[in-house]
Amino acid sequence: MARQDDTMSFASHQMRLSARHWLVVAVIIALLFALIGPLWQRIERFEPGADYRIPYELSSDYWLYDRYCRRAVDTYKVLIVGDSVVWGHYVPPDKTLSHCLNEIAGKQQFANMGIDGVHPVALAGLVKYYGKALSDTKIVLCFNPLWITSKKHDLRSDKEFSFNHPRLAPQFVPKIACYSNPTPNRIGIVIERNTDFLSWVSHVQITYFDNMDLSSWTVEHPRRNPLTAVTGQLPAPAASNDQRPTWNPDSTARQDFAWVDLETSLQWEFFKRSISTLAKRRNNVFVLITPFNEHMMSRRSLAAYNRIKNQMADWLQEEQIEFLIPPALPSEHYADASHPLASGYALLAQQLCRHERFRSTILDSTGESK
Repeated sequence: MARQDDTMSFASHQMRLSARHWLVVAVIIALLFALIGPLWQRIERFEPGADYRIPYELSSDYWLYDRYCRRAVDTYKVLIVGDSVVWGHYVPPDKTLSHCLNEIAGKQQFANMGIDGVHPVALAGLVKYYGKALSDTKIVLCFNPLWITSKKHDLRSDKEFSFNHPRLAPQFVPKIACYSNPTPNRIGIVIERNTDFLSWVSHVQITYFDNMDLSSWTVEHPRRNPLTAVTGQLPAPAASNDQRPTWNPDSTARQDFAWVDLETSLQWEFFKRSISTLAKRRNNVFVLITPFNEHMMSRRSLAAYNRIKNQMADWLQEEQIEFLIPPALPSEHYADASHPLASGYALLAQQLCRHERFRSTILDSTGESK
């Protein structure tokens, strides 16, 4: 049998790279990874104006949130961080808590840094990995008691289920029993958190390709050129997300919430982690426990909730963290169990500005941010 010539394995159009060539390739790829984010920010216009909030359809675009954090820290004196209560689930951008506080201040001092559906476990990941620009500023950090109304909301259910923002949750430690995701996917999420290029790729997929990878998008749009989809124009925040209130102030029905023990609550533990992370970055943190709709609770449930509020207050006082746990809003100011209507946000803003510790840490005597 004839001996095969080793040179035949390399056709005329192929090239064998030397160690120096591979080094050049590595440098080019490294530059691409390092520069694509900053270069893209020059291409894609991002000019958040008054009452800006991350568009609902981009709630999982954490690369954009990181970009907004850097812009907000340089533009506003106070950042309000939290979930859909901060974002304004039932109201337009000009009726949110940040807008109402700006009206009282008489100028644009407060930024809406809320993300719809970002429960405290996810919020801790958001702050840690995509909110690194949140430093040396004033932050109102909000906790929505909705997330401790049951073991399922607290992510302590043994049964697997889909929850909001799983990519922000811990992938390995601590183990979340209700979270199911293959190990390779979890590793990919961890790598993405620490790689700006991969976060940018996710941004492009979410913003321009309906949250699909390129191959899936081309299958769904076989006649379209993918390059035409990348317009460089971010969607503007919609006036609302078309949600309708579910709470009827005239209702006599009362719910018996299965409040979890604060000592073992996963959501409360991760909320405390967010406080710690922000404090280590030299932020002045004021905690707001957003007012839950106590009008829809049974007597037993209300008694349990009052005990939980006292526990929260005790811990915050022990840690010397400034906070406000406001009384429940009037029944007609709620849209559901935890979200205010426009009138509720206006009233909550007034309660905040009348609070002595809020005024001393966030506002001066004239109502303007220090």
